[in-house]
Amino acid sequence: MKKLLLATTAIVAFAAGAQAADLGSRRAPVAAAVMAPAFSWTGFYVGAFAGYGWSNFNFGGTPGSANGPLIGGTLGYNYQINQFVLGVEADLAFAAATGRLAAAPAVSHSTNMLGSLRARAGFAVDRALLYVTGGLAVQGAALAANLGPLEKYTRAGYTLGAGVEYAFTPNWTAKIEYGYYNFGTRAATVNFPTLRSDVHTVKIGVNYLFSTGPSAVVARY
Repeated sequence: MKKLLLATTAIVAFAAGAQAADLGSRRAPVAAAVMAPAFSWTGFYVGAFAGYGWSNFNFGGTPGSANGPLIGGTLGYNYQINQFVLGVEADLAFAAATGRLAAAPAVSHSTNMLGSLRARAGFAVDRALLYVTGGLAVQGAALAANLGPLEKYTRAGYTLGAGVEYAFTPNWTAKIEYGYYNFGTRAATVNFPTLRSDVHTVKIGVNYLFSTGPSAVVARY
């Protein structure tokens, strides 16, 4: 009987000591799994768009406004890190935004070309991309009167905008974008008055993305 009690006591003491040793030992932290987004925006893309433009201009102190449709093409590149997307984009549009001076309807102004080279920065939520953009802009425009053309010119300025893009297939995306173009004030050659113009646009387009991989680059910290 004494031997049985001694054996039982030894077993209980051994088990308690082993449990205490386990409680006192440090466990290695389990590394958190980093999940890459299911869709990647990284890659080159080409696209086409159509839209509408509103132009405000001032010729020799006399204001005017013009509006009309536009259509064009896009070329760009995206690079995604986690949910952030950085890129560069160039576009060129043929426009027909024409209007007349408010106090001198015989004189008209038209924007027939808009181009830009811009940076893009956005935040991706899987297949949806919210972005802002800005950079260099170019305008092709003309002044005219009832008697004929007065002047054609090309003007450089800047553009700022924002938009949303959605990938409805692994390669095809659709977007809607607002853009503001400012071309400052310049001296015209017709009796040397000043000419100032800016343009607001809304574009709807589609892009084809040449994806470089199945997922975005994941930054580890």
